[in-house]
Amino acid sequence: MGFFDLFKQSNINQGIEEYKRTGDAVLLDVRTPQEYQEGHIPESKNVPLQQLDNIASVAKNKDIPLFVYCYSGSRSRQATGILQRMGYSKVNNIGGIAAYSGKVEK
Repeated sequence: MGFFDLFKQSNINQGIEEYKRTGDAVLLDVRTPQEYQEGHIPESKNVPLQQLDNIASVAKNKDIPLFVYCYSGSRSRQATGILQRMGYSKVNNIGGIAAYSGKVEK
């Protein structure tokens, strides 16, 4: 990751399309349980940033593709780094649900 990658905005809508094309992937929402209940992307799993040590409950295999989002993209960026340090090899920060234009479920 280069210096300018820090300023590159992830496109959550493109990320969701890539998630749908990727077999056995996990869509990971790292917001709080309350935020998740207020509205989340269908099929997503909620593992809050502060509880990422519980990631094995949704992704035991460290080679499984993970597509990570939060509200704005900040927590998902942090989560991506943490997950990579934990040994997950296919981690994608797709940004924030605030920019998502698809269906949300409660």
